[in-house]
Amino acid sequence: MSDIKLFRINQDSVAELHGQSLALEKSLQTLMEQHLDALLGVRFLASEYSTGVKHKGRIDTLGIDENGCPVIIEYKRATNENVINQGLFYLDWLMDHQAEFKLLVLERYGRDAANTIEWGSPRLLCIAGDFTRYDEHAVAQINRNIELIRYRHYPEGFLILEMVNAVTGVNGSASPAPSPGGGHAETDRPAVKTVSDYLSLAQPEVKDLYHALEDYLLALGDDVTKKVLKHYIAFKRIKNFACVEVGVQAKRLVVAVKCPPTPENIIEGLTRDVRNIGHLGTGDMEITINTMDDFERAKPFLEKSYQAS
Repeated sequence: MSDIKLFRINQDSVAELHGQSLALEKSLQTLMEQHLDALLGVRFLASEYSTGVKHKGRIDTLGIDENGCPVIIEYKRATNENVINQGLFYLDWLMDHQAEFKLLVLERYGRDAANTIEWGSPRLLCIAGDFTRYDEHAVAQINRNIELIRYRHYPEGFLILEMVNAVTGVNGSASPAPSPGGGHAETDRPAVKTVSDYLSLAQPEVKDLYHALEDYLLALGDDVTKKVLKHYIAFKRIKNFACVEVGVQAKRLVVAVKCPPTPENIIEGLTRDVRNIGHLGTGDMEITINTMDDFERAKPFLEKSYQAS
């Protein structure tokens, strides 16, 4: 069971607030879908999505996250329900129906979002009032992107989401989805270097800077996971808090963070406001790290972004 306790502190007393599970048949799912972006950093696509006559399934919630990764969300309605195996079945269905998923994204969020889907990193989120130790053990044995998220709802209007376990699988080499009009438009494009390519080509001092940054970000908490994407490396709790690009020619790291770009946070040569500037990663502020001294000055902003995510 969850060991999180929430208390209301008054001037002369402390009272524990007792959380409860929502009626999982629909109310939690409805609440999550109404606020999916704010709660999980996922854009909503569909609810109770049918996988067709052959697969005879129905995905609870289908979405796409802030990194462009397809997301399947399943809600565990009973302690003994094997929602992980069910979710894995839907992940396999998804990779066999990329064009169908791409069309959903195209219709709701436009061509740019549909053309930048990260097919190598589909995610399965399992949400429940609690999980057994067998659930956690099973996830640890599977080389797929699976996250167990425990929730607790309080009548006073509080909702707590706790990352119980997250496993990041090795990115697959998924084939590009056919375009809705037929063909494989993506295969006609010239190859683009990935962030992994840039990191491998970087000078030793840039690699040292990156590894120091990675060690620091992962040490911020046990709930931090790293996701290597095409154009940047995302460090996240439930949502991203730092997205790192590697600049080979400029010999620097560029980090997008979720800190408010207020005047006191904008430091010439270190941070800048990117709310109205096209940029990779997620966050309204960008940090440029050229040296270890820059890295030290960046740490307070990195920690603030971690706390806010």
